[in-house]
Amino acid sequence: MQPLKLGIAYHGNRLISHVQTDLKDIIAHNFNTVVHMFSHNDWYRSSAVMKDIFSMTYDLGLDIWVDNWGLGGSPGDPSFFLSYHPEAHQYTSDGQMRAVNVCFNHKSFVQWTKEWIDMVYECGGRKIFWDEPNLVTAEDKFSCACPLCKKLFKERYNREMPQIPDADCFDFQEWTITNYFKEVTAYAKAKGMENIICVMLGRKHGICLDNISELGKIDSLDNIGCDPYWVGRATGPEVYKSVFEATQKNLEVAAQYNKDHNIWIQGFYNPAGLEEDIVYAAEAAYDAGARNILVWGFRGSEGNNYHAIKPEVVWQKMGDAMQRVLNKERDRVVNEAKLLLK
Repeated sequence: MQPLKLGIAYHGNRLISHVQTDLKDIIAHNFNTVVHMFSHNDWYRSSAVMKDIFSMTYDLGLDIWVDNWGLGGSPGDPSFFLSYHPEAHQYTSDGQMRAVNVCFNHKSFVQWTKEWIDMVYECGGRKIFWDEPNLVTAEDKFSCACPLCKKLFKERYNREMPQIPDADCFDFQEWTITNYFKEVTAYAKAKGMENIICVMLGRKHGICLDNISELGKIDSLDNIGCDPYWVGRATGPEVYKSVFEATQKNLEVAAQYNKDHNIWIQGFYNPAGLEEDIVYAAEAAYDAGARNILVWGFRGSEGNNYHAIKPEVVWQKMGDAMQRVLNKERDRVVNEAKLLLK
């Protein structure tokens, strides 16, 4: 059984003295892993600071996953790459440009991603968290349908790309995302780095656990996860049920392709009075078999517009949730040890 990994997403602060305080607070709330964002802005303006932050995180005994936050656009920051390569915008099949999202098929973006990997490595990052690759999938449109993608689609299917998506369009989306990750994860793996990915639940984002077959076959991809967020859909016992079932599905998919897993707990947009749902969700993930359980984000994401209504309460519940999971794991290990004595 692998060691229990309890993680928290951390971003927005680049003041070293405050980072140290926050990291100690993270430890006090029973986390042992930090997912550090490494955005375009971090790359160009704060890389030396990020190197110090990574070093400080390791020195305190915490593991690090490095998030490609906003590198290709939302979810995350707008992609600054498009300032240099405006031809690489994503387009939906109805002709609308996705203003902040990059097309995965553009070789210039693949090369730029490799340069980002080099910088992450130089700063001390050894585990990359590829955060929610995103394409549009709707009944009446999909992405990407830029000129390059239309050309590639025609070469692949011997017909023009339609505006209304069909099975070939969905296949093309999976092919697009898989090709990108084949190349960039292989590049990272050759440097001795680990590749971890999280896909959103639901077909509307272009890639999900239901259509991950080709992505799952990538040898250089080590870990496949999802984020069964629940706010607005469930509360109380329903949260436990939905997270448990999603975690089971994720673990089945990961096992099918001989990958590790990651499960995310919602620590943003949490309504006042429903903060206890965080505890139910974390326990559900553990009970379903997850051993890499992470929360988005630090202190209820209070530094963002999508923060919890009462971040301080959410932060307390996150600590409670991790403590319960940690205690469950300790009990499991001790009980196994007792069996060895019989």
